[in-house]
Amino acid sequence: MSTTTTTVTTVMEPITADNIIRLFGADINTEVIGGNARQGNDRGNDADLAGYDEEQIRLMDEMCIVLDENDSPIGSASKKVCHLMDNINKGLLHRAFSVFLFDDQNRLLLQQRASEKITFPDMWTNTCCSHPLGVPTETGADLPTSIAGAKRAAQRKLQQELGIPPAEVPPQDFKFLTRIHYLAPSDGKWGEHEIDYILFIKPKSGVSLDVNPNEVRDTTFVSQQELKDMFKQPGLKFTPWFRLICESMLYEWWDHLDEGMDSYKEESEIRRM
Repeated sequence: MSTTTTTVTTVMEPITADNIIRLFGADINTEVIGGNARQGNDRGNDADLAGYDEEQIRLMDEMCIVLDENDSPIGSASKKVCHLMDNINKGLLHRAFSVFLFDDQNRLLLQQRASEKITFPDMWTNTCCSHPLGVPTETGADLPTSIAGAKRAAQRKLQQELGIPPAEVPPQDFKFLTRIHYLAPSDGKWGEHEIDYILFIKPKSGVSLDVNPNEVRDTTFVSQQELKDMFKQPGLKFTPWFRLICESMLYEWWDHLDEGMDSYKEESEIRRM
């Protein structure tokens, strides 16, 4: 007698402007810009954040841009709300950026995330990874204005994390390449579900570093071969988005860094990874 096994697959409901309040309630501000950090009002009693570094807890009040799957802003929510796996597993998606900064020898600046970080602590990654915020200068309604907002956010975070003066990384010098949509857990509680804007920059006169130790544990400039060698070292850990980018297009982009990268810039389609 044969036995038939039926597998039931649960399909995640796509997040839209119409259903986001039903799914997430008061955690979402549907006006996108100017959202209230509701979670910050009760931080002292927040079991999700108990035991973490106080500065990193404070940063969890920042308001990220909540998106539908086509990268259209449909609300804003705190960094905490956007990074809880309970919400990610229900489809909550937000906007991010990843900066790849190169020196005059075409070496890539890497950072090791600080031990104090709530998500992906101590992992090596690209130069800077963070989020445009739900504020007028960083939220865009279409691709060109969203790219401009991501570049402004990148300039802001390069200063906050690495101490790079804004004048050394003007927004117009960033090259937008593409967007990647990915989901990655950090641990059982936290993770990422982002549409990530990939930005390259090679500052004309280099950069001055004054690293914020609460954000960054270490930094190093690497060649392509040195980066490949790092991946072979069993004691080193890397962020999942950085691995995805390295395993897909990074080295090809890197090879064309001095050629203007015209054939790689301004990609309109979202890469689903």
